[in-house]
Amino acid sequence: MDFFEKVKKFLLEPSKTFDAVRGENLNEALRYYLSILAIYLAILVVFALIPSNPMMGFGNMGMIAGAGYKGIEGAIAIFMMFFIALIVPLTLGAIVHIFVYLVGGRKGITQTIKVFMYGATPVLLLGWIPIIGSITVIWTLVIEIIGIRQLHELTTGKAILTMFLPVTQIAVKMYWYL
Repeated sequence: MDFFEKVKKFLLEPSKTFDAVRGENLNEALRYYLSILAIYLAILVVFALIPSNPMMGFGNMGMIAGAGYKGIEGAIAIFMMFFIALIVPLTLGAIVHIFVYLVGGRKGITQTIKVFMYGATPVLLLGWIPIIGSITVIWTLVIEIIGIRQLHELTTGKAILTMFLPVTQIAVKMYWYL
């Protein structure tokens, strides 16, 4: 399956697409993730170059383009976003994998990390668009739940649980420390 077909299928048929990529290794998932991340960063750079930026105040676009980051500051900000974007699927994958394991998922941490790399498709490709960006965050979460279900062969309920247990744990700990 080529890149553009994968993008289309992750956006429209995530369940079947996760079944199709189950046998792929982490390098293939990383190549895909780096490709959609490069597209996102290219869009960000274009908006940063627009003098009167229509995206000012919209998420990361507003942070980079609307906050006056130009020249070296803009380059550093974009590099930092790239670096953070590389760490996010690994970190989320490691955290969520603990809960995947607790509910019976035994297909390995690689499968969990792949979920977050492939699941980022909507938010990285369409998340920069005002209003649609909010919808892509929700669709990304849905795709990640589907990915956990498909790649770890869990029930939908267990997949949902693995995504929300870490958030619940953090909220409880914050409550106790406040």
